[in-house]
Amino acid sequence: MTDSTPIPDNFATRLISWQRQHGRHDLPWQATRNPYHVWLSEIMLQQTQVVTVIAYYLRFLELFPTLPDLAAASQDQVLAAWSGLGYYSRARNLHQAAQQIMTKHGGKFPQNVQQVAELPGIGPSTAAAICAFSFGQRHAILDGNVKRVLCRFFGIDGFPGQKAVENQLWQIARQLAPLQDIEAYTQAQMDLGATVCTRGKPQCQICPLQEDCVARQQGRTATLPTPRPKKAIPERETVMLLISDGQRLLLQKRPPTGIWGGMWSFPEIDSTLAAENWCLTHLGLAAEALPPLAEFVHVFTHFRLTITPLPMRVAAHPAANESGYLWLTPAEADAAGIPAPVRKILASVHGT
Repeated sequence: MTDSTPIPDNFATRLISWQRQHGRHDLPWQATRNPYHVWLSEIMLQQTQVVTVIAYYLRFLELFPTLPDLAAASQDQVLAAWSGLGYYSRARNLHQAAQQIMTKHGGKFPQNVQQVAELPGIGPSTAAAICAFSFGQRHAILDGNVKRVLCRFFGIDGFPGQKAVENQLWQIARQLAPLQDIEAYTQAQMDLGATVCTRGKPQCQICPLQEDCVARQQGRTATLPTPRPKKAIPERETVMLLISDGQRLLLQKRPPTGIWGGMWSFPEIDSTLAAENWCLTHLGLAAEALPPLAEFVHVFTHFRLTITPLPMRVAAHPAANESGYLWLTPAEADAAGIPAPVRKILASVHGT
């Protein structure tokens, strides 16, 4: 597509009509215009499928029914509620943003799209979706689903994550946004990308845009959008120490940023050979290293992590909890804010 390529007048009309007949209408966050609920759903839906999000969304609102409830909660409580959903920076940003709304906006969710976009964890597209669904404001969105639809419909080459391509897509998205029915149009874009114009095996035969779709006309649905340039996925290794006094396990608070930031996890070292010395040096505990459990791989977006769980038995009863550490029973650990690999280890060892 070039700048001179005309924008079809009925693009939005076709999408809205399709959405009303064939789109999704029974998702729990669609029954409300409460910006807190809409915001929560948009954040949870980032990088996560709808079927997974629904249960977490409902449980999260049971624990934190209002924005002030979320702001008043501890980070540990928020991370525990998010545990298993992944991409934990979303939870930390959600919590931080709730606190900012309380202090900077008087506890009222801002209605200005720029102010919304400036909150932690919220960019232009998410802010636009929140303002469209909550306040009926006309703003363009550009999430992964919309990028895919636009790249295929207009035949746009180039990886959508590249700035020039993304800018072009933003320009088109803004031109396409209708003056009316912005809520239905916004939902239609999401629904079409999630259920019809999917990444693999798009169902072009039932797409309301099929007649004018360049990718369909040129047989390029399999190659558009242009994929991210491939890079070798880095491999990393770690040893997780399962230090136990026979009833409780030792968990360590991770740094506030980075992988699993702010969550409780098993202490990590580079080699099983250093385990006993680490316990003595860092904890002042004499511990016996037992045979390691089967290693497994946890895949992140940008690297693969091979984890070796190493059970360790402390000889003496440990002292009271030190700063940054907690002694918890397996059940207590499972209820805390722990990453998925730690939960997997607990389940395999203790059946929690």
